[in-house]
Amino acid sequence: MNGPEIHVEVAPALHLFVPPARRGGATALATDGVSTLGHVVESLGVPLTEVGALVVDGRTVPPSHVPGAAERVVVRPVERPQQVPGAPLRFLLDVHLGTLARRLRLLGVDTAYESTDIGDPALAARSAAEKRVMLSRDRGLLRRRELWAGAYVYSTRPDDQLQDVLDRFAPDLRPWTRCTACNGLLKEATKEEVADQLKGGTQRSYDVFAQCTACGRAYWKGAHHEQLEAVVERALSMRTQES
Repeated sequence: MNGPEIHVEVAPALHLFVPPARRGGATALATDGVSTLGHVVESLGVPLTEVGALVVDGRTVPPSHVPGAAERVVVRPVERPQQVPGAPLRFLLDVHLGTLARRLRLLGVDTAYESTDIGDPALAARSAAEKRVMLSRDRGLLRRRELWAGAYVYSTRPDDQLQDVLDRFAPDLRPWTRCTACNGLLKEATKEEVADQLKGGTQRSYDVFAQCTACGRAYWKGAHHEQLEAVVERALSMRTQES
């Protein structure tokens, strides 16, 4: 590039996206004189889904701003909790985030999940059609313009992923109201209604059941209930601390 030179400072929270040489203060960057600031920031490696504000010489500008010579740019992270206007808050997760999807559903958060790799274009199209926030660790996917909204999942550990999503978006939590398999809503069910899904020991030991209104899957407080209860209690405790 041989256009105007600008100085760009990327906030510490976004340093994992940029080369080490561009961390720790404003660094010079040559532009082509026609590309938008949004394009320039993404060329550095920062998805715009992670940018809360672009500040040029002390004033906030949109990603469509075309930077001029000697401008000083500060790239700030999204503010938390992040507001997603225009639709009820709900999510779409890619094939690599199955555990996170099940935990969000456990907490009653509307969470769609693709268990197979349907490709970035199809995921972005679904995000737009259903107005869902795309959660992914795929930076290329998060750069697709047709996304309704998106967010990078910073950790590879499900516990940290869940905490990060709850902290960033503060969704309403309604534990035990959604099917962890398909995201459908649960209803109370009698033992007779779910008898065909119960083995002998379960049928003898349990009397309280729920059933998914979408896929029909039965739920009861089985062997893994304590582990699931711990996930729910941690999430609710975190929400209490924040308030």
